[in-house]
Amino acid sequence: MTHPKKLFCFGYGYSCDYLGHALEEAGGWSLAGTTRSADKKDKLNERGIDAHIFDYQHPLVDPRFILDGVTHVVISTPPDDAGDPSFSIHAQDILKIPTVEWVGYLSTTGVYGNRDGDWVDETTELIPTSQRGSRRKKAEGQWMSLCKSEGLPLHIFRLAGIYGPGRSALDSIRAGVARRIEKPGHSFSRIHVEDIVRVLMASIANPDPGGVYNVCDDLPAPSHEVIAHACDLMGRPPPPLIPFTQADLAPITRSFYADNKRVRNDKIKNELGVELKYQTYKEGLKGCLDAEDYAAKTLFSGMNQAK
Repeated sequence: MTHPKKLFCFGYGYSCDYLGHALEEAGGWSLAGTTRSADKKDKLNERGIDAHIFDYQHPLVDPRFILDGVTHVVISTPPDDAGDPSFSIHAQDILKIPTVEWVGYLSTTGVYGNRDGDWVDETTELIPTSQRGSRRKKAEGQWMSLCKSEGLPLHIFRLAGIYGPGRSALDSIRAGVARRIEKPGHSFSRIHVEDIVRVLMASIANPDPGGVYNVCDDLPAPSHEVIAHACDLMGRPPPPLIPFTQADLAPITRSFYADNKRVRNDKIKNELGVELKYQTYKEGLKGCLDAEDYAAKTLFSGMNQAK
């Protein structure tokens, strides 16, 4: 017997929203999830997404009812020192869902820590060097323990730096906050949100419980090159280069520069058959610009028709 497909996202944020849109376009899916914001809950409900408030202070009020019929679960709630709040509060409720087929945990490549520019893959030992990476490593371990002991159909996705429309170098340039920090030999790995969706959809179609996947594009690159390319696309002069040793950075920004590694993505291609839509930040930023232009033209056209 096949069940209607129902996605539930613990943390219905940016990436989950794109996944939800893709599943709606595919057809045959219902969507549900959690948020910490009452305003966002109302907006999600208006779009037909069954949204609920959830955090440490607000567990799901009736998890058996809310999770009834769920076939696919995405967990993207940010962990703290105790690990993942979804695990701490609702792991047992997830285990009791009789219809669940697939669970995805959205982690970070930060779990690998600093490798001084060396390459890492899914078999590399996890030695996080940041609080953020340490918390994700703990959360991964929590969920993987249920995969091994209880047969939870878990898949872990280690995401590189996420960008996309509304969240890219283009936006920081427009806001006047973009800076080109130069730290010789340093690189970041990135992933466009649409390619995250491609990976998740491929895993849903070809589940492999216990699977772990790096999710990044083909070209690790220093951030100052990305900013310069974004400025070029926008026809603006790039900000001046600032040596890292002279840059006044917030602690969270400085922590990103503490890790230096290059992340391999062969597994999503070889095992899931994923073909990236945006193989590097260059195609990705152009895609963001095209999406913004299309949205602006659609809005302008709609305003004219309404007159």
